[in-house]
Amino acid sequence: MDKQAIVSLFGRASFDTGSPEVQIAILTAKIEALSKLHFNIHKKDKHSYRGLLNLINKRKRLLSYLKAIHMVRYVQITQRLKLRR
Repeated sequence: MDKQAIVSLFGRASFDTGSPEVQIAILTAKIEALSKLHFNIHKKDKHSYRGLLNLINKRKRLLSYLKAIHMVRYVQITQRLKLRR
């Protein structure tokens, strides 16, 4: 999924790329693309695996931030993205 589609689905406005929900959705799309496509082909690519772990940790920090400031939005985003938390 491209970035514009993610922003239109999860953003508050068409130009909203800074809200935590949009950032979490973009990171989730990147994580899914790496884990499902790239690592099935390149199983021994340890350098990209380190980048994947960085993306996962960044998403985790954003989810923790969202949980601390607004629990309802946190629950909504985890349900819409089907994330286990």
